Amino acid sequence: VSVAQKEHRQIFPKPGWVEHDPMENWENLQEVTREAIAKAALTGSDITAIGITNQRETTVVWDKNTGKPFYNAIVWQCTRTGDICKELEAEHGQDRFRAKTGLPITTYFSGPKIRWILENVPEAKAAADKGTALFGTMETWIIWWLTGGPGKGSHVTDVTNASRTMLMDLETLQWDDDILNAIGIPRSVLPTIVPSIDSNTYGQTEKDGALGAMIPVCGALGDQQAALVGQTCFEIGEAKNTYGTGCFLLLNTGATPVQSSHGMLTTLAYQTP
Repeated sequence: VSVAQKEHRQIFPKPGWVEHDPMENWENLQEVTREAIAKAALTGSDITAIGITNQRETTVVWDKNTGKPFYNAIVWQCTRTGDICKELEAEHGQDRFRAKTGLPITTYFSGPKIRWILENVPEAKAAADKGTALFGTMETWIIWWLTGGPGKGSHVTDVTNASRTMLMDLETLQWDDDILNAIGIPRSVLPTIVPSIDSNTYGQTEKDGALGAMIPVCGALGDQQAALVGQTCFEIGEAKNTYGTGCFLLLNTGATPVQSSHGMLTTLAYQTP
């Protein structure tokens, strides 16, 4: 195993606000990928597949024609969307969307973060109105650049990351129009939802791109789901617990969504074609 790593900046514009620079993240990823390949005395041509795992919920909106982000990525633990969440809760409470999404209304998830950007960054709203704005969590952003960027990049997200936006129906595994309308998010900004593992849907890197070879991107998983898969929790009742920035317990409940009556979240573990 060859490993390379690099820290990127944590940006704190106000108390409770947390951001990343999406372009810095992309540059750092290219740097550490090249370093890991070089450490192993390999070249891009020796790589047969790429898989990606990422912090979930972190939200970036960018111009599909230039690749320029309209604003810094709003990180998962950022609490700036508190007022938006209170507004969404006002009529039907925190569980307004839980039956479909498995999630309560909180600042944690991506949906309110997208709305905040569209409401507070005029260029993003104008681009969304024209159909030239794209949203993604970090795996979507990275895959888009890896597979060619402006005019070429694959605009996709896997089901595990989509399930953490508060916008996806757990039964259909598609974006829910009623929720999009309630929050105020145009469907045109959203990526296509694809299985976690599928070499035919994510695209491939370009020969003259960051890795110097055409390599298929074969899958993506949110970080906690990747840990579940890595611990081979494939049977009902198997669980993993991760201790990091928090304590994250995930339990495999099978192929049918199970709604908790004790405040636990229901989310996607993984999907194969």
